[in-house]
Amino acid sequence: MDGSGKAATGRTETGRPGSAQAEWWRGAVLYQIYPRSFLDTNGDGIGDLEGITRRLDHVASLGVDGIWICPFFTSPMDDFGYDVADYRAVDPMFGTLEDFDRLLAAAHDRGLKVVIDMVLSHSSDRHAWFAESRRDRTSPKADWYVWADPKPDGTPPNNWLSVFGGSAWTWDPRRAQYYLHNFLTSQPDLNLHNPEVVEAVMGECRFWLERGVDGFRLDVANFYTHDRLLRDNPPRTARATDGVPERNPYGMQAHLYDKTQPETLEVLRRLRRLMDEFPGTFTVAEVSDDDSVGTCARYVAGADRLHTAYGFSLLSCPFDAGSLRGHLEAFERQPGGGWPAWAFGNHDVMRPVTRWGGPERDAAFARQLVALLGCLRGTVFLFQGEELGLPEADVPYDRLQDPYGRTFWPEFKGRDGCRTPMPWTTQAPSAGFTAPDVEPWLPVPPAHLPLSVAAQEGDPDSVLAFTRAFLRWRKGQRALTGGTIRFLDTPEPILAFVREMAGAPPLLCLFNLGRDPAVWEPAGDAALVIVAQAGAPGAVAGDARHLALPGHGFSIAVLEG
Repeated sequence: MDGSGKAATGRTETGRPGSAQAEWWRGAVLYQIYPRSFLDTNGDGIGDLEGITRRLDHVASLGVDGIWICPFFTSPMDDFGYDVADYRAVDPMFGTLEDFDRLLAAAHDRGLKVVIDMVLSHSSDRHAWFAESRRDRTSPKADWYVWADPKPDGTPPNNWLSVFGGSAWTWDPRRAQYYLHNFLTSQPDLNLHNPEVVEAVMGECRFWLERGVDGFRLDVANFYTHDRLLRDNPPRTARATDGVPERNPYGMQAHLYDKTQPETLEVLRRLRRLMDEFPGTFTVAEVSDDDSVGTCARYVAGADRLHTAYGFSLLSCPFDAGSLRGHLEAFERQPGGGWPAWAFGNHDVMRPVTRWGGPERDAAFARQLVALLGCLRGTVFLFQGEELGLPEADVPYDRLQDPYGRTFWPEFKGRDGCRTPMPWTTQAPSAGFTAPDVEPWLPVPPAHLPLSVAAQEGDPDSVLAFTRAFLRWRKGQRALTGGTIRFLDTPEPILAFVREMAGAPPLLCLFNLGRDPAVWEPAGDAALVIVAQAGAPGAVAGDARHLALPGHGFSIAVLEG
């Protein structure tokens, strides 16, 4: 620690390593870490910040550019950290501020950026702000949360629903009013229409920027503001919100008034001004909306808005060429020329090799997903365990932790299946995540043991070896990290697109999304030259006019002519 109480992280005078590369995030790959499930170093069965620090060499070996760490702030853990009680303190189960400073310094020493999760839409009901707000209607923070009077019959002010089930309103007898919560009842919504609240959350962000973090992932950013008139949402007439389970009534409404309001853009502009005070930092918004692609594009359309954003479109769509192309092209058609971000998995959705691969999933499919994600135009997010090809875990009901899953069981089993501990070794029962005699907070499925880091180390055909080789190769391909994307008309199940950038050879990216072999033939007089990159199993036919792809095969080729 230096004399100021901040970590001595070896920063430049602008506050962080490599800050001269202000747009490092364009085309970057960030590795998402769910702290509870990464590595337990104190024997309580829950991962911690020290566990992340100890495994940074593994992360760096993948060839990623940085890490995104899910919330580690003080919290009652009703929603496992997404219910923040103190934005400036580390929850004791994860460690201390000094542990975070050591993690930050260790990551920067390895050339890794550090992005942390900021939950600005809502707080925990244990936060001091909410305690003061609910005390009475005249407290200094009375308007810091969203309060409303009941209808004359005592029912909630409108028909808004919680994502996690039931009404989005809960009665509070202290104030004799309802408060809004888009998620759990213990996650009251902050009133970001109030300028004082906006400045307060900016102060929480500034605390971490001054500590040296490189950016923020903004949880549910399109929930920041609500309709001031509290109008009812109409019934849904089109498709449901991306990522919402079919049985969830939340998907039965068109969410015109409870989120994605125009005033949110003013909050985002204020945040961007703050970020611009710290060169080299960036923001990525999470968007869950009826039109996630369109909302993402609006949030990143201009230098006064966010740097990038991702939605649930690729986290919930079918795995076929038409669907994937449709979502990707939809962003490219949006005005403003913003920069997208993409992920196939995260801590909220079923792991992609299971969601898309089904029982026939194998290492070839897992390798294809890594390559496909890495070839898209945008910033890429890889969730812990995707470099191993981990399938979804089947967590029994008696071990379920996720309140969302408990509400909608058994049609929707919740989010625990993607959150099980990272398997570091083949040692049962906890795969090196914690001590052998300690029960982890979620069980490690036996199917994960042979896919552990230790099991795949040294195997040149493993998903881990491919991920390392591919991501390192990708760094040298300017067309992939910064170029445009142009889709080609191809029959199912082939997805084909060209990545182009001035001064670099155009790359043709071909993916056979089916399980059976397929052949692709270029149109016109184009010829193909296979790029010598690791693991792409395509082969050019004798006349360089046909490309044969095995099931779940792919090739990346220089397009000539």
